[in-house]
Amino acid sequence: MEGNPRITPVDLITYLALLVLILTTVVTMPANPHGPVLLAKYSGLAVVLTLLRWLDRRQIWLARLLHAFYPLIFILILFDSFADLLPWVSPIERDPFLIRLDHALLGTHPTVWLERFSYPVLTEILTWAYASYYFLPLILAVAIYRRGKTGDFDRVIFALVLCFYLSYVGYFLVPAVGPRFTLAHLQHIDLPGVFLADTIRDTLNVLEGFKQDAFPSGHTAIVLLVLFYAWRLARGLFWIFLPMVVALIFSTVYLRYHYVVDVLAGILLAAVCPVLERVTFALWDRRG
Repeated sequence: MEGNPRITPVDLITYLALLVLILTTVVTMPANPHGPVLLAKYSGLAVVLTLLRWLDRRQIWLARLLHAFYPLIFILILFDSFADLLPWVSPIERDPFLIRLDHALLGTHPTVWLERFSYPVLTEILTWAYASYYFLPLILAVAIYRRGKTGDFDRVIFALVLCFYLSYVGYFLVPAVGPRFTLAHLQHIDLPGVFLADTIRDTLNVLEGFKQDAFPSGHTAIVLLVLFYAWRLARGLFWIFLPMVVALIFSTVYLRYHYVVDVLAGILLAAVCPVLERVTFALWDRRG
């Protein structure tokens, strides 16, 4: 692939995100007992990124590969860390506000209304669709990376990482756990699958230690971005992804992970990120 600049746009926003998290952690200390560990974690990630950039400039192929894909690892680490930070920043969950918005918009609680359409086979299919969220961005990124077009790859990764970071801002501004917890008392039936649906949901529930991630729907925003860039850069993948993305977005409400307003916010976020990507790279190219 073509040589990378000294710092890429995704490097820059990652440094900024880490700086904001470090400052936020400092502000919450000494009340937050997890503060020292969080500071070490965020500072360590900044050091790792700096080392990857340094090795990349020396044309070490493994470092180049890691420098290209490190954001997909960083976002998982950052997301997991929020369970130890958000309670000291935004301790009040905003689910009642989102529930009222949903009811005002639709005149009902969507997850309760959808019970009439619940069937084990449908639940199984939608659970698998929901879980595909963890693979679609990586599949698209690998497909574009293998083509050797650094510019396209950098733009896609930047848009995806920016979308993740902006959704994280939403979690801190409007922390909410979603209807699977807040409206459980109104649901009349569970959502059993026929094969591995229960196991998948239980596994995701354990792995996702941070629960206040309902607003906006990151699942919706990210997969719509994946679909958008697949249409532009990997048309074959677009047609494979399309039914999965449609099922995934529906599953976010059907499986009771999100309110409808979360999904609408996710759609808006997905629409904004490509615009921000174009503006950022136009400015970046002008700077270069």
